[in-house]
Amino acid sequence: MNRFIPLIISMTFLSSNYSISQIIYPPTAKVKVVDTYFGVKVQEPYRWLENDTSAATSAWVKAQNKVTFDYLARIPFRKDLKKRLTTLINYPKYGCPFKKNGKYFFYKNNGLQNQSVLYCQASLTSEPDVLLDPNTFSTDGTVALYAQSFSKDGKYLAYSISRSGSDWNEIFVMDMVSRQILSDHIKWSKSSGISWQGDGFYYSAYDAPEPGTEYSNKNEYEKVYYHLVGQSQHQDQLIYESTVINQ
Repeated sequence: MNRFIPLIISMTFLSSNYSISQIIYPPTAKVKVVDTYFGVKVQEPYRWLENDTSAATSAWVKAQNKVTFDYLARIPFRKDLKKRLTTLINYPKYGCPFKKNGKYFFYKNNGLQNQSVLYCQASLTSEPDVLLDPNTFSTDGTVALYAQSFSKDGKYLAYSISRSGSDWNEIFVMDMVSRQILSDHIKWSKSSGISWQGDGFYYSAYDAPEPGTEYSNKNEYEKVYYHLVGQSQHQDQLIYESTVINQ
């Protein structure tokens, strides 16, 4: 904690010498929307912003971002602050190691990697090698590793990813011998576990939403499926279907 004290003092000194100009925010339109809950009328003038795919919402976000980043760009000590923080966090970080099917695994971040890399060791004395590097999932670092699960016989690794911070997950399968990603691709899963049984696994998913409503549609009627490695998702066996609406 003591190492942050000089940084805090410096920030306080610099901020006291930095004159903050007046911020003029873009106007936000209001609409006449009134809902009635148990006899009480509640106005919601910003309902239009809930349509996250509309041109109006997109323009509003761009205008707000311009104000924000124009302001941040004028802070004189911003670069020095970023440099100092980068120095402080640039050191190797290890996750807790675990053992599966006679092999050892651990997550490691070299210091400034967006995401930690999953390593594999055949024994405690052997050299670790990269099993799965989430930093290679996308060029801009917006695809994250969500979960991983090894088959009970050690033949496969199933893992799920999340794109751009979305709750939606996609599940892929790796052959542990060849280290090749197989053709299996599960979509429209959300916060699901991956539970292996033989050469397949159980997972939960929702029906595919209509195009354009992927991030604003209600989550209704979650289903549990069994996926056999090598088959397409539409062939998966429906095990259980929920009739309860999840908000």
